Amino acid sequence: MAFDGQADQKFSRRAMKAELLDAETEAQLAYAWRDQRDEEALHRLITAYMRLAISMASKFKRYGAPMNDLIQEANLGLMKAAEKFDPDRGVRFSTYAVWWIKASVQDYVMRNWSMVRTGSTSAQKALFFNMRRVQAQIEREAAAAGEELDGHQLKQRIAIEIGVSENDVETMQGRLSGSDFSLNATQSSEDEGREWIDTIEDTGEQADAAVEHAHDTEQLREWLLNAMSALNDRERYIVQERKLKDDSRTLESLGEELGLSKERIRQLEAAAFQKMRKNLETQSREVHHFLM
Repeated sequence: MAFDGQADQKFSRRAMKAELLDAETEAQLAYAWRDQRDEEALHRLITAYMRLAISMASKFKRYGAPMNDLIQEANLGLMKAAEKFDPDRGVRFSTYAVWWIKASVQDYVMRNWSMVRTGSTSAQKALFFNMRRVQAQIEREAAAAGEELDGHQLKQRIAIEIGVSENDVETMQGRLSGSDFSLNATQSSEDEGREWIDTIEDTGEQADAAVEHAHDTEQLREWLLNAMSALNDRERYIVQERKLKDDSRTLESLGEELGLSKERIRQLEAAAFQKMRKNLETQSREVHHFLM
């Protein structure tokens, strides 16, 4: 369910008024849902912990996402947790749910941080959500000790602290340092309206290359049709079944169909190819380029 501002406030008020479950009641509701698919029990369990979802969502406000969207994602994580929770493990639902809520909100933040996917592995997530805090802490500690860290030393210490490679730190720093911009934006006022998209090389096939490719393909098709006409019916059938179909036939299956041994089918196929080669070579000297 999507929230607007008013719905968000109503949801928050309802969450704050929800009952507090003791461990015994929580377990009963979890068993009722797991074993009997009691939707009323599921709703009661989720409603009781909506305040937890809101609290977790609020911790990610600094990433610039709308609070109502963060709450919605947190609630989705809460519902996933309820679906997968196993009360037999002896863990309180809140302890289990907090990880699902956090993962759901983190994924949303990372999806919406940039049009370019920022990262999806556990190491990349750790960097995204902790790098700036760790960097600030390292810089404070270095300043207190009278140290001056260069860029390489800073990246090295961040990598060690978070447990990732220096290359991962450098990549994430680059991604977090800028923001998306339109390719239709002008490069500068002096460029007379020149847009960034004009600087991107066109890697698509050029018109002259496309025409040349189409011509060569048609020429090859004509040569092959002429070469196939030099074969008898049985040879042509073997070549078609063996080489011109997506699911090529085996020598054994063709042998069974034609009442011949597998070795005989192989010999007929080799003879057919030899006939085709000779026919192709007589059609044009250019064909040697395609047969090499």
